[in-house]
Amino acid sequence: MQAGLAAPLRPMVREPIWALGLMSGTSLDGIDAALIRTDGESVSEMGPALTIAYDSALRERIRDVLGAEKLAREAASVARAVTLAHVEIVKTLLARSAFPLEELKVIGFHGHTILHRPDAGITRQIGDGALLAELTGVPVVNDFRTADVTAGGQGAPLVPLFHRALAQRLETPLAVLNLGGVGNVTWIGGTGDGDILAFDTGPGNALIDDWVRRHTGRAFDENGAIAMAGKVNQEALAALLANPFFNRKPPKSLDRNHFNITAMAGLPVEDGAATLAAFTAASVARALDHLPAAPKQWLVTGGGRHNSALMAALRGALAAPVAAVESVAWDGDALEAQAFAFLAVRSLRGLPLSLPRTTGVSRPTLGGQLHLPPSNAQAAS
Repeated sequence: MQAGLAAPLRPMVREPIWALGLMSGTSLDGIDAALIRTDGESVSEMGPALTIAYDSALRERIRDVLGAEKLAREAASVARAVTLAHVEIVKTLLARSAFPLEELKVIGFHGHTILHRPDAGITRQIGDGALLAELTGVPVVNDFRTADVTAGGQGAPLVPLFHRALAQRLETPLAVLNLGGVGNVTWIGGTGDGDILAFDTGPGNALIDDWVRRHTGRAFDENGAIAMAGKVNQEALAALLANPFFNRKPPKSLDRNHFNITAMAGLPVEDGAATLAAFTAASVARALDHLPAAPKQWLVTGGGRHNSALMAALRGALAAPVAAVESVAWDGDALEAQAFAFLAVRSLRGLPLSLPRTTGVSRPTLGGQLHLPPSNAQAAS
């Protein structure tokens, strides 16, 4: 069932409704799920949230289809497995929180990005929205990025409108830095559409995770301990920062595999981790060149905020206070999942998911595809 079927649900979202968001990030760590009550413009209430790690076999299956130009048979099989993992987290979150299923009006299902090349008009997230709706019994909105990319936008980042909704009472200008697999920043100067700017800054955790995995077999550098034991290799860092991406004006976005790290060859694992942490921090500092005004503070979300070496590097590179989003009572582990719950409700209301200053699209752009569970679909027809 496609976006045209959203009309029967739109009257429900003139008032806040409960929505559940699902996010599987480029860092390949697992799935975040979160409940919020929202009308798609403001957030009335935050509900429970849950994170479940991918099992190692599914993580490797996803890794094997990253960058796939076409959804071949293996990618389709992985998409089903990813969807079933999302079904499981929905059911687990509702059961653990004793949240009534009948109160849940929509699920925002991001899926897992396996390819993002907006300059070529391509973005692919695997996951079956129709199957998720069927197995949960709840309407599902997915495919959040395609409409933006088709209209000439970068298709990312999509979280900035949610950041703005949360930041209504905070001092501005403010920067919200998300450090998932890729880093992205939302600059908020006020409440209007002209007072927001967003773009990918460069690497987040993906390069560090891949380096540590390759050299130690561990999934990531827990608390930045490996990087803290190393020294930054300035020659390798300079080579990484020579990438022309950093001079491009925003809006702009990245695939997790954009950066070539051949300059790191031969470095000890500790020095490599330290250098890549410094690379992420330096790329964020380079983003200052593109902001309308210097932020009064940086709020960091995503897994990178748990990496002490990375947070220390950010504090050294930025001339403003840097703190995890928990310092303003946001939940950094749930923030992106909450955002896709928020965007699902915006989709139902026919509100834009992206703006010229968030993705570079030429005009505010709608997005999302609606899938109704079988009983609802029959009633709608």
